[in-house]
Amino acid sequence: MTVTGAGLLLAATGAVLAPAATAATTDAQPPALAVSTAAPAEIGLAGQPVEFTTTASNVGTEETDSARLIYRIDGGAGLPPNAVSLQYRLSGTTWKSVPLTLTGTQFSGELPESFALTAAQSRTVQLRLGLPMGTPHHGDSNGGTDQLKLNTLVSYGTSGAANDSDEDTVKVDGLDAALSGVPTTATAGGPGVTFGATVSNATASAYENVTGVLFTSRYATVQVLSSGTWKTLKPITAGNEPDVYGFAITGKGSSLAAHSSAAAKFRVSYLKNTPAGKTTVHPCAFVNQGSTPFTGTTFCGAAASITVKAAASGTTPTTSATPSTSATPTSSSTPSTSPTATTTTSSGTISGTTSGTTTQLAKTGSGGISATAASASALITAGVGTLGFVALRRRRNRA
Repeated sequence: MTVTGAGLLLAATGAVLAPAATAATTDAQPPALAVSTAAPAEIGLAGQPVEFTTTASNVGTEETDSARLIYRIDGGAGLPPNAVSLQYRLSGTTWKSVPLTLTGTQFSGELPESFALTAAQSRTVQLRLGLPMGTPHHGDSNGGTDQLKLNTLVSYGTSGAANDSDEDTVKVDGLDAALSGVPTTATAGGPGVTFGATVSNATASAYENVTGVLFTSRYATVQVLSSGTWKTLKPITAGNEPDVYGFAITGKGSSLAAHSSAAAKFRVSYLKNTPAGKTTVHPCAFVNQGSTPFTGTTFCGAAASITVKAAASGTTPTTSATPSTSATPTSSSTPSTSPTATTTTSSGTISGTTSGTTTQLAKTGSGGISATAASASALITAGVGTLGFVALRRRRNRA
């Protein structure tokens, strides 16, 4: 059989084109991406978000115009759906939110914006991670965690599998409230006893909407030293806890910087008709308290006992301020969950120390002030008004 010139040409062309077509289909490779997150070491429960960065890198030879960053955050079973916040910015100064979805114990979300990465190119994204535990002046009463597991994944395209991931552990802590120099005894109808209280923030989160409160007996008159003058605080009670007296040092809009503390000095006196025996003073700090007493994210320190001695004959009795009562708070009766509190009282000022510098927290007026843990219950015993608290969030109630 004779092969024509055209046939030879087609055969030759086919022999040449086939390998070229094969090469065209096999040379296209997916991009090789890597990711690294410099996660914050610690954030504060109910505090402001803390900045960190994620760097996505193209370590291969193929470029992509749609690199994606995906985040998974697991804080265990103690976090409500509004507990976690994640924000980012690819450029400029405006922070944008990463929408998060809670499934089981894991919050997950993806940056709404993708970005291009050419071969050997890297891009760093700025982010902020927080545990707001609700919204301003509407803090969650229950829940908490000691740490977050932060998992970062990088992918490309609309549905590509993750190319790389990076897992970090972020410690979670909160505010500490503590008393100092509390005397062991006081005399009913006698002069007041003085002592100090401190709220400390050892975390990298700043705090806003903080209220410091001292709880004690209904027979007590409490004063705070403000600008060299003793100011009498108005006691706050809640409808369903009439014997729980809280005295707020500041209005509900005070703030506390990261790695700082704020201190106050109290003078407490007891009515002449105070029954002899032991009573307590108990310091708490509340974040994002609402309009109802005893609600919000709560941090309580250890209580201290004072033994009240009977009034001496001829002692002029002291008087106690009439408490203001707000709506009955909603509280949980489950002793393993976190507490809440809110109250309304006259404001004062407390001095704060940041990096060795003494400052003052601003006065905020007499708005609603927060008071103890959500299911913190008061125990009035021996007629003295001894106040005890059930610690719902154990690690928040410092021993």
